[in-house]
Amino acid sequence: MNSDKYSNPVVHIHDLTKHYTEGSRSRLVLDRVNLDIQAGEFFVLLGKSGSGKSTFLNLLSGIDDADSGEIVINGQDITRLNEKQRTLFRRDHIGIVFQFFNLIPTLTVLENIILPGELRGRASLIEKRGRELLERVGLADRAGDFPDKLSGGEQQRVAIARALMQEPMLVLADEPTGNLDEDTGKSVLGLLLELTRDAGRTLVMATHNPEIVPLADRVCRIQENRILITLNSR
Repeated sequence: MNSDKYSNPVVHIHDLTKHYTEGSRSRLVLDRVNLDIQAGEFFVLLGKSGSGKSTFLNLLSGIDDADSGEIVINGQDITRLNEKQRTLFRRDHIGIVFQFFNLIPTLTVLENIILPGELRGRASLIEKRGRELLERVGLADRAGDFPDKLSGGEQQRVAIARALMQEPMLVLADEPTGNLDEDTGKSVLGLLLELTRDAGRTLVMATHNPEIVPLADRVCRIQENRILITLNSR
């Protein structure tokens, strides 16, 4: 990794621990994780199903509460925020791309994209940015269509545009190609990398796909509830 380019941590994690309660039992998912993620970095987290990858992203986004530890994003420790504050922080600073798209079926493509920005700014400017993003993802002619009229790859492109609507500093992607065929997955991944790198955004991706490894700036694996092994650094 180029140390000059990646010298500004946008995420600082200290002793992050998370358990889940399953019936009367408590299961440790993440155990005292310590990690810095740099501004502009493409960081990939590998791990098998159930290893804690999605939990890690949910903690970074503030969707889940940590049991203990710190998650500092751009100087703000989100573990000290209440649920409403975390929601607003996520809305303003974090974009999320899910495996299963999570588009709202009753909204058009354009309406899905601009939804995160509807409570901020002027409606005309929000729609303008939404249409610009549609152009970037190659779906300018599908603005008025509903999600069920789109292929899986097209829906994921819409989800990427939605994630970038608020110009977030941090983009989280949870198995973003896991529900797509190989060729479509490569196309969607290339688009996501292009759009985040062009804007200098930090991209954190959880995946079980080792083919992504050569594309990343840094690749780590969750093992025994900790992020332990750096597999790649360029």
